[in-house]
Amino acid sequence: MSRTARVERITKETKVLVEIDLDGTGTAEISTGVGFYDHMLHQIARHGGYDLTVRTVGDLEIDAHHTIEDTALALGAAFDQALGDKAGIRRYGSATVPMDEVLVRAAVDLSGRPYVVHDEPVLAPYIGPVYATSMTRHIWESFGQAARVTLHVDVLRAARPGGHPDAHHVVEAQFKAVSRALREATAIDPRAAGAIPSTKGAL
Repeated sequence: MSRTARVERITKETKVLVEIDLDGTGTAEISTGVGFYDHMLHQIARHGGYDLTVRTVGDLEIDAHHTIEDTALALGAAFDQALGDKAGIRRYGSATVPMDEVLVRAAVDLSGRPYVVHDEPVLAPYIGPVYATSMTRHIWESFGQAARVTLHVDVLRAARPGGHPDAHHVVEAQFKAVSRALREATAIDPRAAGAIPSTKGAL
């Protein structure tokens, strides 16, 4: 059974196309106009093992907020669509990812109930010219809402000895940890025999 999705989201502020194959090989074609965000979405494809296409045209002449938010919403909707009734999946996934001085833990439940907990230290306001670090929490909240998942992302360690957190490392480690957790949760469980992993019979 194909676990793929194609989502288009068009507003007065953005035009977003997301295509995903949950059983891919980690290939990606990403273009949002926000370089650092493109780099992060590549992490989802590579570390999640998904084939992912993202094309976003947004009102970057204002700022990157709408572009980042609407892309996250479309990505979440694509995950939800590709998972279908979620029969046979593992449902839960977690990962702890180190990146130099940074350590991040992510846990996900493909529960059908959107809930996001996000904890990170205060970071430099921007990575690159347009990616506001305050958007990272908003990405997870938007993605979690649209994907209908419970997601916890905790930065366990960040500060370098005698220095401030490296914002690039802190955010990238989050994307890698979430991707690894999603990879586990969306995987087919060979012991499930196609059953929906809930005593309710639905997710």
